[in-house]
Amino acid sequence: MGPPYRIDTHQHIVPPAYARWIREKGIHPGGIGLPSWSERSALKFMDRHDVQTGILSLSTPGVYFGDAMETRLRAREVNEFCAEVVAARPDRFGFFATLTLPDVEGALAEARYTLDTLHADGIVLLANNDGRYLGDPGFEPLLEFLHHRRAVVFIHPGDLPAPAVPGIPAFAADFMLDTTRTAISLVLSGAMEKFSGIRFILAHAGGFVPFIAYRILLTMLLDRELALSALAALGDKKQSVLRRFYYDVALSASPAALPSLLEVADPGRITYGTDFPFAPSAAIDFLNMQYENYPLDHAVRAAIDRSNSEALFPRLSLDRR
Repeated sequence: MGPPYRIDTHQHIVPPAYARWIREKGIHPGGIGLPSWSERSALKFMDRHDVQTGILSLSTPGVYFGDAMETRLRAREVNEFCAEVVAARPDRFGFFATLTLPDVEGALAEARYTLDTLHADGIVLLANNDGRYLGDPGFEPLLEFLHHRRAVVFIHPGDLPAPAVPGIPAFAADFMLDTTRTAISLVLSGAMEKFSGIRFILAHAGGFVPFIAYRILLTMLLDRELALSALAALGDKKQSVLRRFYYDVALSASPAALPSLLEVADPGRITYGTDFPFAPSAAIDFLNMQYENYPLDHAVRAAIDRSNSEALFPRLSLDRR
């Protein structure tokens, strides 16, 4: 086994001050609660899984709980903590900046600050923000800004804006639906066309998107402006708007999920991911083994492990070192 080489685009951070704040609120993200995190534990995990660089992001529930001023303060606190971690080990870490949606004004200010001053590698957005999905017209000013900046935007699911089902933790199925809903929202709103400069990464292989790809295309036929695009994609999958998304393989690199993902996604837009530290170590170990034993073309595997992400984050390119 050689030195670590993978780029993990789905790796989370849990700043100590943020963890205390969430626990004080009595929140249990995804129905399982917050895990512990430290730079040391992250590096130990990364070395064991051949990860050279982890792009850190805050997971659900994010920082918005109804108070816009508190949200702005917490987002800034999280982002400056992440920037300090990256500054100390830029070869091992990057970060997606946390914004303040549904507070659009605050999100724009934080996006400018984190991209220009903290040099964030991209932005993380929750799939729904106070029940509003990313194709919501009210979010267009932020999407327009991110489009002009050609930003990488990692979309992470959260709790559905609906009552929980007793006995079924949100991460089991609700997270997958949340990602799917926001992907469809971006497609049907026309945002994928209007804001094509944004490189969207969908978590967990896009939720249910690959499995229901043709349902999404058929839904597009109901919209006159999207119908031609849908018909073209039905005739030639390479013209599908769904191939414009990036997809990570976090907790999704199984013999059941990978065939659907590889059928729908552009192989140059699939990235490696782990979901550390929210996913149990045993689950990551098992799915990593499934991924490594899956019969992928060598070039496709190399692209997923590293080169697709190098194209998104040029500073991590081995050619620049």
